[in-house]
Amino acid sequence: MGLSNIEKQTVIKKANNYIKWEKEEHFRDEVALALQEEAFDELYERFYTTLTFGTAGMRGVIGGGTNRINPFMVVLVTQAFANYLRKEIEKPTVVIAYDSRNYSKLFAKKAALTLCANGIKVFIYDEIRPVPMLSFALRYLKADAGLVITASHNPAKYNGYKVYWSHGGQVTAPHDEAIVECVKRVKAEEIKSIAESKAQKEGLLATITTDVDNAYYALVEEKLINKALFNTTDIKVAYTPLHGAGNKPLSSLLDRFNISYDIVKEQQLPDGDFPTVAMPNPEDPQAMRLALELAVKNGADIVLGTDPDADRLGIAIPSDPTKKSYTLLNGNQIAVLLVDYLINNKKDNRIAVVIKSLVTTDLVKEIVEKRLGVCLDVLTGFKYIAEKIEELQDSEEKFFLFGCEESFGYLFLEQIRDKDAISSAMLAVEMVAYYKANNISLQDRLDAIYNEFGFFSEKVLSYSYEGVSGVEKMAQIMASFRSLRTGSTFANNLVAHKSDLLNDKNTNLPPSDVIILKFESGDKIVVRPSGTEPKIKYYLFFKSNGESKEAFEKLVQSKTNQLKSHL
Repeated sequence: MGLSNIEKQTVIKKANNYIKWEKEEHFRDEVALALQEEAFDELYERFYTTLTFGTAGMRGVIGGGTNRINPFMVVLVTQAFANYLRKEIEKPTVVIAYDSRNYSKLFAKKAALTLCANGIKVFIYDEIRPVPMLSFALRYLKADAGLVITASHNPAKYNGYKVYWSHGGQVTAPHDEAIVECVKRVKAEEIKSIAESKAQKEGLLATITTDVDNAYYALVEEKLINKALFNTTDIKVAYTPLHGAGNKPLSSLLDRFNISYDIVKEQQLPDGDFPTVAMPNPEDPQAMRLALELAVKNGADIVLGTDPDADRLGIAIPSDPTKKSYTLLNGNQIAVLLVDYLINNKKDNRIAVVIKSLVTTDLVKEIVEKRLGVCLDVLTGFKYIAEKIEELQDSEEKFFLFGCEESFGYLFLEQIRDKDAISSAMLAVEMVAYYKANNISLQDRLDAIYNEFGFFSEKVLSYSYEGVSGVEKMAQIMASFRSLRTGSTFANNLVAHKSDLLNDKNTNLPPSDVIILKFESGDKIVVRPSGTEPKIKYYLFFKSNGESKEAFEKLVQSKTNQLKSHL
């Protein structure tokens, strides 16, 4: 692109200001070199905007510039967070964790020292930890807030910054919007600094001890239902941490129960470049390829995969008794198997409550309600599941059993308030042992669930709309869905019910730009714009009506194609 002289002068000014405030040489040099080479297109990309801090944090490409994540952007946002904490809490304390991504430890240390410089006590891990262990530590140490440096399952060039509150979940109203406003107002001149040695001497910076890890491991052991089976049933596990933070904690728990396991050696060690995968995401079959090969070689009973911050869990199961091939389960199938196992083996006599995102399969709801439990739908985002757990914690009639998202997020520990791949992996291993002891495979159990409740299938369609015209197009699309009424048709489907979460006041959900159409056939579509990208996502839900599996799969494909033609 060709920049005007005014645009060139603007980016030059922004670049020089960044160089003035950035303390880390590597990131300064990136920008200085671009200035020296008069690489104005590159400078424009780095500075045409400031990386957005949303209601749960920020995420961006690593590099120098205000449209990148780097030490300056981290300390700037942390100063804003410190301003908010000091206003809300007399003597705030914060827990900090980080994963295996490039510069995660540096960013975490910079954030910690910025908080300390503001008189805020910080507890920080001395090495990588999963996100759920940050949630646990926050509550265990009775801290007021938490930070974690991670970009979850995104490609290697990204990193991110997520904010947690005292209940252990990501920040929600009113704190989320208030922190966003603080970030908008903060100036570079406000950033406070302190030497690490001084922060430690003044008791403002402390390393989290292994006692906290051990307390987490003890909690997982306590909450498992049939752990005695590990003493009588031989189980083989194949596991990949995808170069992330899951290896040490999951290995520690498997060792605690003397469970036989093999780890994909090429993906065992932390590595922010993720050299063996394009996307370090257990949802991606390519990312799980080496784990599946290891499972075939060693005859594993279950294959596990966790993403870099170990909050998402992928599972594969043997396709047949020979264990010569394996089937990757989707996120809904994993949720169904885990909730079925938990509710059929629950020990608590109170009413079990399961909380799922509204785009997670309705088969979860049918299982729970048939077993006389309660299933609640919440908006997409595990922080909304955490809110509901908080509401249940003092109930004498109900208890939290399970939380799930179709995007491979699961939780069965009430004491943690974010999705937890580590404890959920141990629950899955126990589930395998339970069924193996009864000569039942996980595929057998899944088939039995379908035989009882019928076949369910879910599809996700995503369409991008770039630029200003794309924003207008997205608005038009959402308006067209809002114009639909009960009795009208969409893609030859009769609309039996419509929910507009932005405008309907009787949904029991916070206002959100989401439309839900339920068709007379029993099928359903959920429409929502992405909160981070110029996309609209369409979640399609299908339920069988007595057809065979093969006939149902053909019908789903036909219906999907029909809906695609209208989207």
